[in-house]
Amino acid sequence: MPKGYWVAHVTVDDPSAYEAYRAANAVAFAKFGARFLVRGAPHEVREGTLRPRTVVIEFPTIEAAQACYDSPEYQAAKALRDPVSSGDLCIVAGWEG
Repeated sequence: MPKGYWVAHVTVDDPSAYEAYRAANAVAFAKFGARFLVRGAPHEVREGTLRPRTVVIEFPTIEAAQACYDSPEYQAAKALRDPVSSGDLCIVAGWEG
């Protein structure tokens, strides 16, 4: 069964308010076994355009990644994030090659 990943590119408009989202998302991430692989580290865009912040989160399965996003715990955290940031997020299955 493949691992699942969230890949997000985010623009944070209010960094101090965004901290409330970061604190709240920890509940859902712990519940679904999430592990940050990339969390807003500096990046170098080689092609196209991206938002300033990149985040990659690994989950034990694609189902866990999907369930985390849909969970009441994450949706409560997302409600804190939405007014203070904008972003693009996809959930993708890992490759089992």
